[in-house]
Amino acid sequence: MSAIGATLLQSLDQTIANVALPYMQGSFSASYDEITWVLTSYITAAAILTAPVGWLSTRFGRKPLYIGCIIGFTIASMLCGAAQSLMQIVAFRLLQGMFSAALVPLSQATLLDIYPPERRGFAMAIWGMGVMIGPIMGPTLGGYLTDHYNWRWVFYINLPFGVLAAAGLLFFLPNTRGTSFSRFDWLGFAVLSTGIGALQLMLDRGQDLDWFSAREIIVEAILAGLGFYLFTVHMFSARHPLMHPALFADINFLFSLITMFAVGTLLVSSLVLMTPWLQVLSVLTAGLIMAPRGLGNLIAIMISGQLVNRMDPRILVAAGLLLMCASFYLMTGWTPDVSQWTIVLTIMLQGAGLGLAFMPLQILAFATLGTSLRIEGAALLALLRNIGAAIGVSVTSTVLARNTQALHEVIGGSATPFNRALQAIGAFNPATHHGAAMLDRVVGRQAEIIAYINDYMLLICTTLPALLLLPLMRWPRKTQMIDAKPLASQTPSE
Repeated sequence: MSAIGATLLQSLDQTIANVALPYMQGSFSASYDEITWVLTSYITAAAILTAPVGWLSTRFGRKPLYIGCIIGFTIASMLCGAAQSLMQIVAFRLLQGMFSAALVPLSQATLLDIYPPERRGFAMAIWGMGVMIGPIMGPTLGGYLTDHYNWRWVFYINLPFGVLAAAGLLFFLPNTRGTSFSRFDWLGFAVLSTGIGALQLMLDRGQDLDWFSAREIIVEAILAGLGFYLFTVHMFSARHPLMHPALFADINFLFSLITMFAVGTLLVSSLVLMTPWLQVLSVLTAGLIMAPRGLGNLIAIMISGQLVNRMDPRILVAAGLLLMCASFYLMTGWTPDVSQWTIVLTIMLQGAGLGLAFMPLQILAFATLGTSLRIEGAALLALLRNIGAAIGVSVTSTVLARNTQALHEVIGGSATPFNRALQAIGAFNPATHHGAAMLDRVVGRQAEIIAYINDYMLLICTTLPALLLLPLMRWPRKTQMIDAKPLASQTPSE
C-alpha cells in the first residue's frame, strides 16, 4: 500500500494544480503564459529525470532512492504551497517533478518483484488504480480544496500521504545494496534531456506562436529531433549506455512501448477535450462530470486484475482499445442538446476501456523481460506514456482550434446579407447588427461541434493501429514466464 500511495501522489500532482491556476495567477500577478510554467516545469522535470532511474537505483539501492524521493517530493510540495512569487513556485515545481520521476517506475518494479507470476495481475491492478485514478481525481480534488480552503492546500495535501508512504517503505521494504562500479552515461543523459526539453517547449508554445511560422519552434523541433537521434545512436554504440539496448530486443516490451505511447495520447487529451465541452454544455461542473470516467476505470481495473491470469492479456488489451474507440465514436454524435445520461454512460465506457487496456498491457510488457531490466523498463514505459500525453494534448488542441476557425469561415461563407433564406428569419438577418451577432454565435457553435467530431475521429485513428501489434506479442505459459528473485536477495547489478 505504501508503494501504491507513492504512485498516487505522483499521478495526482500531474493534474491537481490545473484548476487552481487562475487563483495562482491572481496571487502572483502573472500572465497566462507565465502561470502555465507551473504545470510544464513539473512535467518536463519528471520526464527528463525518468530515464536515469535505473542507474540511480543500481548506484544507491532501491530502498534509499525510493524513500529519499518520497521525502524530497513531500518537502518540495510544502515549498510549493509556501511560495511567495512566480519564480519560487516554478522552481519548487521543477524540484517536485525531479523527485517524482522515480516514484512510478520504482513502485511498479517493486510490486513485480514482490509478487510471484500468478499474482502479478492482482498487483498490477492495484498499481494501475494509482496511475489511472490520479489524473482523473486531480481536477475534482483540486477544485474542492481551492474552493473551500486555498490553492496552497493543493500542495499541502501531499504531506500526510508522503509521510505515511515513506514510513511504510522504511519499515516494510526489504533492504537493497547499491554499487559504486557502474558509470553514469552523462552524454546519453545530456542528449536525451535536450530532446525531451526541446520537445516539451515546442508542444507548449507551438499553438501560441503559430507553430513552424516562428523561428523558436523550428529551433526547438531541430533540437528535439537531434537529441532523440543522438541518444538512439549513442545507446547502441556506447559501452555503458543510460538505457540498455536489450530492452528493445524483447518483442513484447518493444510493442508494449508503442502501444503505451498510443494509450498515453488518449489518457490526458480526452480529458482536455471533454472539460471545455462539458463547461459549454453547462450540464455539471467539469470536475464532477469526470467522476463516471473514474468509476468505470476503477471497475475495469478490478475486473481485468481477476481475468488476466485466466485468459490471454492480449484479448483484454484489444477489448479495452475497442471500448475506447467505441466511446469516441459515440461522442462524434454529441450535440448541445445531448442528455446527461448519454454523457455519463459514454464517459464511463471510456474509463472502462482505459482501465481494461492499461493493466494487462503492463503484464505483457514485463512477461518476458529480464528481472535486471525491470526498473529501466518501467522508467521507459512511464517516459513514453508522458511523451504520448504531451503530444496528444498538443495535437488535439491545435487541430481543434484550427478546425474551428476554418469551419467557421466555410459555414459563414454563405451567411451573407444576400442570403434570402436568412433574410426571411428576422432574428438571424445578417443585415442587422443583432442578427449578425446571433448568426455568428450559431455558426461558431456549429463549427465547434464539427471540430470536436474531427478530433474524436483522430483519436480513433490513433488507437486502432495499436491493435495490429497485439498478435505480434506472445503470452508465455506461467511456467515459462521470467520469475522475480526475492527483492532482498538481488545482486548489486540488479
